[in-house]
Amino acid sequence: MVRRLSREQGVAVIIAVMSTTLMLTLGGALILLSSSETAIAANFRAAHEATYAADAAIERALADLRHQADWTPVLAGNVASSFADGLPSGSRTLADGSTIDLGGITNLANCQKVGVCSDAEVAAVTTARPWGANNPRWTLFAYGPLANALGPATVRSMFYVLAFVGDDPSENDGNPSVDGLTTANSPNPGNGIVVVRGEAFGPRGAHKVVEATIARLTIPSADPGGQPSTELRVLSWREVR
Repeated sequence: MVRRLSREQGVAVIIAVMSTTLMLTLGGALILLSSSETAIAANFRAAHEATYAADAAIERALADLRHQADWTPVLAGNVASSFADGLPSGSRTLADGSTIDLGGITNLANCQKVGVCSDAEVAAVTTARPWGANNPRWTLFAYGPLANALGPATVRSMFYVLAFVGDDPSENDGNPSVDGLTTANSPNPGNGIVVVRGEAFGPRGAHKVVEATIARLTIPSADPGGQPSTELRVLSWREVR
């Protein structure tokens, strides 16, 4: 009787250990699943916020482009936005401690490599840039922490944004640094049109790029002798990545 009770107690201990192990395994799996779901949700949220941040960079650039009667100085890099975080080159530290390089980002946009782009590389015909000599030559126009886009710490955001301006590829003058003129003998469909490229970098490696094609319209004054006004119209918008 004593021996039988001892055997039953041994089996009970084994069952208890197996049950505990099973419960610990299930608990660990639930914790892992919960952590994974939280990370997925955070990445999804960061990706969506990055798209909105890149779009906001374009809107911020338009606020300054609206006051430029001639976009050639902008395309040539001689005029910059009032929203500029120092020199348009060098590294920047993001809110999460990671860094980006403004020059490398510009080169990637122009010739798909981090190093300096040659004129031949910028004009190379590729799937993404099939216009050859009329490929946009992206010029960094507006850049900085999105939190400071409207003034110091006026926006709650951890993203760093950049806005590039490039010549509309429908131009036919072969010079992406000039907003080509339209004449009776040489019509230019890209006159008064530029492309603004917004990029946003943020936490969890979030990175989005959007592009908008912008046309400048001159509106005659309703008053005789009054000054015409300038308005900008978004002709197209697309998410690049």
